Amino acid sequence: MMSRVMLLLTLATTGFAINLQDSSKLTLKMQADMDSDAKPVSKVVNLLKDMIEALEKEATEDQEIYDNMVCWCTTNDKEKVKSIDDAEAHIEDLTSEIEELTALAARLNTEIATLNDEIDKNTKALEKAKAMREKELAEFGQLESDTLTSISQLGGAVEALSKHHAAALLQPSLLQTSKRELGAQLRAVAATLQHTMQRNGKLLETVLTESQKSKIAAFVQGPTSGAGSYAPASGEIFGILKQMKEEFETNLAEAQKNEKKSQAAYEELKAAKEAEIAAAQEQVTTKTQELATAEEKKALAEQDKLDTMESLDADQKYLVNLKEKCALTDKEYEERLKTRQLEMQAVSKAMAVLNSDDAKDLFSSSLGFLQKESVTNSKSNRRARASKVLAALARKHNNPHLMTLAMKIKLDAFTKVKQAIDDMVAELEKQQEDEIKKKDYCVDSFNENEKQTNDFTRQKTDLETLIDDLTMKIEELVKQIKTLKAEVKELQTQMKKAGEDRDKENKEFQQTVAEQRATQILLTKALDVLKGFYEKSMIQKEALLQLKHKNGQPAGPPPPGGFKKGQGQGGAAKGVMAMITQIVEDAKAMEVEALKGEDDALKAYEVFVTDTNLSIEAKSKEIVEKSETLAQTQAAKTEALEQKAEVEAELESLEAENADLHKECDYLLKNFDVRQTARGEEIEALKQAKAILSGSKFSEFLAIGVKH
Repeated sequence: MMSRVMLLLTLATTGFAINLQDSSKLTLKMQADMDSDAKPVSKVVNLLKDMIEALEKEATEDQEIYDNMVCWCTTNDKEKVKSIDDAEAHIEDLTSEIEELTALAARLNTEIATLNDEIDKNTKALEKAKAMREKELAEFGQLESDTLTSISQLGGAVEALSKHHAAALLQPSLLQTSKRELGAQLRAVAATLQHTMQRNGKLLETVLTESQKSKIAAFVQGPTSGAGSYAPASGEIFGILKQMKEEFETNLAEAQKNEKKSQAAYEELKAAKEAEIAAAQEQVTTKTQELATAEEKKALAEQDKLDTMESLDADQKYLVNLKEKCALTDKEYEERLKTRQLEMQAVSKAMAVLNSDDAKDLFSSSLGFLQKESVTNSKSNRRARASKVLAALARKHNNPHLMTLAMKIKLDAFTKVKQAIDDMVAELEKQQEDEIKKKDYCVDSFNENEKQTNDFTRQKTDLETLIDDLTMKIEELVKQIKTLKAEVKELQTQMKKAGEDRDKENKEFQQTVAEQRATQILLTKALDVLKGFYEKSMIQKEALLQLKHKNGQPAGPPPPGGFKKGQGQGGAAKGVMAMITQIVEDAKAMEVEALKGEDDALKAYEVFVTDTNLSIEAKSKEIVEKSETLAQTQAAKTEALEQKAEVEAELESLEAENADLHKECDYLLKNFDVRQTARGEEIEALKQAKAILSGSKFSEFLAIGVKH
């Protein structure tokens, strides 16, 4: 606004008809007035004084002013033509740039959408893989449990048949087992075999031959039929049961191995998918930034194009006005001299109004301007044979106890020897029974230990994954809370600064309005005085005002000073009247602008405060929510760490238990069959020796054994 007032002052003052003795003196004085902080009214008074001194010298300077005007017209015509051509070329370049940036933005939007689709697909694939892994794990757990149950049941069946199978081969034991007890055991084995076949049909389909299947079916249908000739049939079933048990054990080991491979494959897939998602997200961020840059450049180019078009339009209008003004100047040059004396009287009267006491009291400060910011036979022979039998067996098995008993038979009385034999047989049978129980205990303990170890290992893996996820979530929440707090602090700072700026703007507004209203009052009075004189030359006044309106605010350098108006043409007073009118209009416009600016600034400030408070409230609420989530997540992590420590303690305990089991059971399990066979042979030899000592013929005994 200040530049507009100064420009009007320059235009008006250079349009006066100045007839000073020394024109340079007036020029220096006018420049001093424009550079000072004097009131506009004071400037008008000074100009009126100068008018009085200048009216007499007006005519002599008309020629010089006209020459300057001609030079100005020629120079600015060429400059505006060139400026118009340059603007049109620049608009064409900007149009091409905007098209390129539009294409770039479209491409980036497409790429971002594609990347987001990839992220979505990878996320879904990861979720699907996780679901499949969980399903596989559940299936494996069920398979492992079922297989262990089948192994345990088959082990019991094998154990039951192993007793009767060994006894049936050697016959005497059949004498000790009632048919009812044997039948019950056989039916139990048949039930177990039938249940196993039904439950694991698919697996056993490829393991058992058709002959074996038929034998199993026959055994299941009649487990007690032909029990008197049981040994051959039970031997086949016994072998099949052992084969089935071994197959289940092999399949279980293979399933456990495959489970580990599946878990490893899932972890590898998970890591790969997460890496792909992270890479895609990073590309989305980069391309989003590129898109923002492209859109920003496009917006700048569009604004530049708009500004250039506006400048072009202004230059074109300026050129039209320039030609009109230059034509009017020629006409004005021919009409100069008239009624200076009357003008001097009007000027003097106007000066008197502005110098009055009322005017001085009304004005107390200079014109202000609005500013804005923006997991055999004889006893001795019988003893000798019995001793020989036992001695042979003792040498075979390197058994000192049997050798001692053989010597006792050879030396001792029958009664003591037979009692010793009975005692030893009972002890051996008890050892066999205890050893079988111990084997079952070892197998069950190993299986249970392995199952629990696997369960706790899976729990540990799951807990480690959970802890990693919770750690990442905690870090992200801490970062988000820190960012939100910084944003709240920044918003509060901005709101405080906005309040300070609002107070400053309001003070400037109050001062500006007061000054503009005072200016209007004084200058209107002075203008009324001058108008009285020019009512007599209305035609000339309208022509001058029309010219002023046409020219408006030029889009280029202002013209040089116009002619100093002489008598009969408005003279210097007309220039002053135009200046006063313009200043009054500017003062009114400034007052309206100040009022509107104050209203807009107040509304903008209120909207800013409301929006900022809402934003602070939302961010504060989000901080509270995220802090609660952070506390919950930290508690969950602490609980997971405690659970992990408990699981690790369980694993260490299971590992120690497994080591103890190996120390306790490895020798037994490795030598079980050999020990059972040897002990059976010992028992049978003892019974033979007792039979010999009791009067049985050894050859008959052997014949019976061979027959059976």
